[in-house]
Amino acid sequence: MYTFSSKLKTFSIILMAVGLLGIGYGFLSAPKDIQEVEKILAADEHGSHGAAHEEKAEASHKEAGHHEAAEAAHDAHKGAAHTEVSGANEHEKHLEHVLHQLQNKPWSAVYVACIFFLLLSMGVLAFYAIQQVAQAGWSPVLFRVMQGITAYLPAGSVIFFIILVLCGLHFNHIFVWLGEGVTDPKNANYDAIIAGKSGYLNFPFWIVRAAIFLLGWNLYRYYSRKNCLEQDEANDDLYYKKNFKASAGFLVFFIVSESIMAWDWIMSFDPHWFSTLFAWYVFASFFVSGITTIALVTIYLKSKGYLEYVNTSHIHDLAKFMFGISVFWTYLWFSQFMLIWYANIPEEVTYFVTRIQLYNLPFFGAVVMNFVFPLLILINTDFKRLNWVVVMAGIVILLGHYVDFFNMIMPGTVGDKWFIGVPEIASILFFLGLFIFVVFTALTKSPLLAKRNPFIEESKHFHY
Repeated sequence: MYTFSSKLKTFSIILMAVGLLGIGYGFLSAPKDIQEVEKILAADEHGSHGAAHEEKAEASHKEAGHHEAAEAAHDAHKGAAHTEVSGANEHEKHLEHVLHQLQNKPWSAVYVACIFFLLLSMGVLAFYAIQQVAQAGWSPVLFRVMQGITAYLPAGSVIFFIILVLCGLHFNHIFVWLGEGVTDPKNANYDAIIAGKSGYLNFPFWIVRAAIFLLGWNLYRYYSRKNCLEQDEANDDLYYKKNFKASAGFLVFFIVSESIMAWDWIMSFDPHWFSTLFAWYVFASFFVSGITTIALVTIYLKSKGYLEYVNTSHIHDLAKFMFGISVFWTYLWFSQFMLIWYANIPEEVTYFVTRIQLYNLPFFGAVVMNFVFPLLILINTDFKRLNWVVVMAGIVILLGHYVDFFNMIMPGTVGDKWFIGVPEIASILFFLGLFIFVVFTALTKSPLLAKRNPFIEESKHFHY
């Protein structure tokens, strides 16, 4: 039986405490009204003007006449704008838009971290179900590790569902289509495209779908673990066969629910845009994150003297999946990007224009972290057997896919007001601490070997 070390438990509690403090700071420091936004924008403008003045001092001296003329024209335009009521209204609308973006920052930070860890555990659950249906002989020694990681699913689901409900109750503005009046033709906020999708994108239907998906995933997780534990005490393979059937049914439910979930919880941040490939892209991202987490937890437990039957061949196989699904993710990333970029249809290409112009570093950085790095490190067969190499590659892959989720969500919620600062880092720390606490507590509840699995002997003596 595994014992949760006091050091790791303390570390996870500290992560949660620091994370909560940072999240609280993010919410408290967000502007409360448009007057605060005006001050922030004025300070930013003053800073950028100062920098521009220093850089171009010499040029502006040379072009003094032109500068004065431009300034006079600018002042005249400014004066005219102030006299017009419509100009003032436009300015107020802009300030309100920026206010919503800045208020969305802490909410979006929590949302990205929450959905990342939730779907990471879902990726592990899907991988576990695939192993059951495939009747894989190499992986049963890792089943209890997978079950431990998926123990995060109930806690993650509850927190995520609460966030979705708060979105529907207008505690934030992260989902544009949930805004007031967007489907009412008489309202100033009316959006014809969103109104056309309102039969699908409406809060009651959306939240019911979320409840069904989260409940279905958690039910499978509960019964598959229960059957696996009962199989340990059984004299036949009845519970194994039950798990086989349940896993086959779950995978059908999962692939449908995962597709709709990707549209509902991520793609709908940009409600004017859609991609038929998007659900696969999201799946590849959290699937490889889940497999990477299995490898990291397995290596940690092995280093502490547990999992005696896990050998370098098991680690090698996990690293092969990390490599293979990273390449699969890149194939989907390129397919989606290249087709939209090449077709250059305005309503489609705007998605990538926004990300390349405003999120250039994280957008292309994610490709380096999720493809170039794993490709160079994990393509070598011998490297896949070295724990430190797998751990290094795994950490980069997990950080890279966090950035990937950041890229998918933030442009639709905060626009150009993004920054990986206190709320973003604190959210990661809180959910990482919660994840470690829940997962390693779950690992203490049952033996780390599924001793009566029909393929357990094959798995114990697996060598590649």
